[in-house]
Amino acid sequence: MVRSMTGFGRAQDVIDTMSITVEIKSVNHRYFEFNSRVPRVYGFLDEKLKNYIQTRVARGKVECFVQIEELESENCVVSVNHSLAAGYIAALREIAERYDLKNDISATSVSRYPDIFVVHKQEEDEDRIWEAVKKVTGEAVDSFVAMREREGEKLKNDLLSRSETILEYVSFIEERSPQTVKEYNEKLVKRMEELLADAQVDEQRLLTEAAIFADKIAVDEETVRLRSHISQLHEFMEYKEAMGRKLDFLIQEMNREANTIGSKAQDVEIARKVIAIKAEIEKIREQAQNIE
Repeated sequence: MVRSMTGFGRAQDVIDTMSITVEIKSVNHRYFEFNSRVPRVYGFLDEKLKNYIQTRVARGKVECFVQIEELESENCVVSVNHSLAAGYIAALREIAERYDLKNDISATSVSRYPDIFVVHKQEEDEDRIWEAVKKVTGEAVDSFVAMREREGEKLKNDLLSRSETILEYVSFIEERSPQTVKEYNEKLVKRMEELLADAQVDEQRLLTEAAIFADKIAVDEETVRLRSHISQLHEFMEYKEAMGRKLDFLIQEMNREANTIGSKAQDVEIARKVIAIKAEIEKIREQAQNIE
């Protein structure tokens, strides 16, 4: 299954009085790189999220955003800072007495001053929270991977189409290559006849020259290997695991064979097809950079 390295997934649910939202997105990267953003109090989730998502994602720069909102909480205890409250009340009474003001101190008025109340949050049950977050993360990852697969299918079709175009060019080269030997032989005979005029042309020497030329421009091995590489590319497209890095190496080998054919080419038409082949390989290489 071909997967793109770009994708996005989102899921939201309410579990155990917690409203949880998870968003996952990724872009291209040579390896797996992970970064998460979670509320500071839930920092223990970072490593768990990385390990969990890495079981489903092989390559790409992945970012995971987690929001957790407690809808109801029994874990919070509110206490009064009595020493501070007593200080505020004494100060207010002093102001009232000194400046002959009405002493209208009330609990409500005192409570408005900073730090009168202290909120203590009891220790969280990390396992409970992780199980809830993992469930929502799993749904987000499903959506994320599905998008990657849809994009991957488009990449697969493009790569297969370009590989078929390359095979058409290879077939032309394979048919044209023997013809170039024949044309070279005819030119050689004509040149020899012009130079020697009425003298007898040494047919054996002509055969030898033609054989040397044929060996020099022979690209049979290269076209066979290029066909083999394209066949392997087709096989990669059916792999269930990530094949991006293997594909990178295969494309290098395809380009190597095309370069060798080009260096041997002694024919304008073959040279043009080699240029076209290299252009298609480059487009395949660019697309392969997006594959997991």
